[in-house]
Amino acid sequence: MPTPVITVHPITLPAPGRGTDFTVRVSAPTTGDDRPVIVLSHGFGQSAIGYEPLAGYWAAHGLVVVQPTHLDSRTLGLAPDDPRTPDIWRIRIADLKLAIDHLDTLAAAVPGLTGRVDTGSIAVAGHSWGAQTASTLLGARTPDGEDFSDPRVSRGVLLAITGTGGADLSPFAAEHFPFMSPDFGDMKAPALIVAGDNDRSQLSVRGPDWFTDAYHRSPGPKSLLTLFGAEHSLGGVAGYESAETTDEHPGRVALIQRLTTAYLHGSADLAADADLGTLEERHG
Repeated sequence: MPTPVITVHPITLPAPGRGTDFTVRVSAPTTGDDRPVIVLSHGFGQSAIGYEPLAGYWAAHGLVVVQPTHLDSRTLGLAPDDPRTPDIWRIRIADLKLAIDHLDTLAAAVPGLTGRVDTGSIAVAGHSWGAQTASTLLGARTPDGEDFSDPRVSRGVLLAITGTGGADLSPFAAEHFPFMSPDFGDMKAPALIVAGDNDRSQLSVRGPDWFTDAYHRSPGPKSLLTLFGAEHSLGGVAGYESAETTDEHPGRVALIQRLTTAYLHGSADLAADADLGTLEERHG
């Protein structure tokens, strides 16, 4: 049974040297104690107010949802020649860690939430670029081999996560997004990867299987949900009636809502709908 949700936005956190205020949105159930946390990283151009089909559902089902606005958000209007642009991928990672650092501050900004957050149960999630950002806290390495893994994070949900780089990138992506060369070999933390079997990206010379690399090329317990007919929007996770959604499918979004919530709560019941997708699981 869904519970009422309270949402507070914007909450500004100190971020010296970032150059732009770091704002966060928090959504939480109004009742219950020891509520787990999930930090949700948005895709390119989006912001903290996006992904309501996920954030609202997760909060109504017992999770404290923390949504940073990254510097690439269209709401900030960062100029292409801004000196921070080449490092936005790195600043994105710092944003997630900073939000986790300040969970007590965030809870205090939400009426009635102080003392009800389980800061020992933290997950990360993301869509597209946000999924790549979130994956680094789970152990995925950057092109230079840098380790951003965070022991405070216990699991993740990676939606439409981009695959490996190098020869798999299109010439455009290789020129403009050199950071898109992750190494999943050390991503040992548990994760649910969600991919569409019709997600064909201009960033890769490969097909939809590119978005399953995080599952096939990482060790440890992993689950892969493959959605039939889904494109990069996975049916509409970025927002209700979002202009970016090219494959609107409420049933597909409902399946993602149900399975991700069960996964984040540690439920073993992750059976997929045979008409909408398949679920593959690997333990250990």
